[in-house]
Amino acid sequence: MTVTLPNPAATAASPQDTLVPKRTAWAAALAFVRRQPLGTFGLVIVVVMFLAGGLAEWIAPFDPEENDFAAMMEAPSLVHWLGTDQFGRDIFSRLVFGARTALIVGFSSAVLGGVIGLVMGVASAYFGGWFDLIFQRVLDVLMAFPLIILALAVVAVFGTGVFNVIIAITIPLVPRCGRVVRASALAVREVPYVDAARALGFSHSRIVLRHMVPNVLAPFLILLSAFVGQAILAEASLSYLGLGVQEPVPAWGLMLQGGAEEYATTAPWIAVFPGLAIMLTVLGISLFGDALRDAIDPKLRDR
Repeated sequence: MTVTLPNPAATAASPQDTLVPKRTAWAAALAFVRRQPLGTFGLVIVVVMFLAGGLAEWIAPFDPEENDFAAMMEAPSLVHWLGTDQFGRDIFSRLVFGARTALIVGFSSAVLGGVIGLVMGVASAYFGGWFDLIFQRVLDVLMAFPLIILALAVVAVFGTGVFNVIIAITIPLVPRCGRVVRASALAVREVPYVDAARALGFSHSRIVLRHMVPNVLAPFLILLSAFVGQAILAEASLSYLGLGVQEPVPAWGLMLQGGAEEYATTAPWIAVFPGLAIMLTVLGISLFGDALRDAIDPKLRDR
């Protein structure tokens, strides 16, 4: 009886069969565009706003602070694409420079408030005990006030200006981020690998930074995208009330303050275009944030 041994050359899997093709960044981007058309539209709006704010000196045809009293409240034309305001300043130029102000305040406030909330939320969940109890009571006090009311109180104490507005918007965002991050971190704290890290004698900082923080980044990033839109709206609201960014700094809220009511019928473009800029920016950030949530969350990824 003869025994036929399998041919190693025939049974060995080829490299092409064993290797799984990696998904390139370009393929991932195309898949995101195909699955999330609204998110892609929002991302395009955000990128356009970033380019407008970063390249404002080259895009704006006029100085945003230059008064031209011979061209006051001119309607949109080939010279002034979006018209001029009550001081003869070019509205398009002020919108472009206002995008820089909105993005600086919005992203600085969101990132600063989000990072502080992330650190405090993870620390509260990890240590527990009296630290968690005190932290939760502080969050309860801060969250009892609406965002804009608490921001108004902070501005009343520290004063106006870009830096003070960033601080005023950051403080209300900290408890909102801390509460969500703490809820996610509480679930991570109970997983076996965190217990194993404690048993091996790892330091608290290593456990928090290497095992807990990476596992709460997904809800944190989604929350951060929502915070940017809230911060831009808060900055525009404070500037409209005269408690935010002050003249001569171009800001969308200040543009609404100057022409939203008094010139609503005689020169509506003074208020319409800043309002559209605020609406499109917040809409774009919200759409991209929703798409980012669907892409990150494994429960929603394949829907």
